[in-house]
Amino acid sequence: MVLVKVLRITSYNDPETGKAGKQVELVEVRQRGGQPFVMGGVGEDEARVVKGIVSQLQSMGLFPQMREFVFPKLSLFLTENEYDLLGTRLEVNDTYELVFKDGSISLQKPEGV
Repeated sequence: MVLVKVLRITSYNDPETGKAGKQVELVEVRQRGGQPFVMGGVGEDEARVVKGIVSQLQSMGLFPQMREFVFPKLSLFLTENEYDLLGTRLEVNDTYELVFKDGSISLQKPEGV
């Protein structure tokens, strides 16, 4: 089981048949570990000040926050009919459990969601 998030849904036309379809990109989401802030050769007080400044810059949107790491996992190219047969309306930022079992792949809503 892998936790995935819908990163992007793009419409496309099949180049051979001209039929409309959707490209769905799923990415694995891994929470960033709570590693301590370490700066070599710097005292504890200075490190705390730098961490506070970086935190303020992040809250102002000037410095990106890194809460989770995202890794490409699965890209689906589906015709409109296949997308309908999927039986699930995927939306960007929806989170699913990607389950591999007995030669099949399935998407399930995580428990508690």
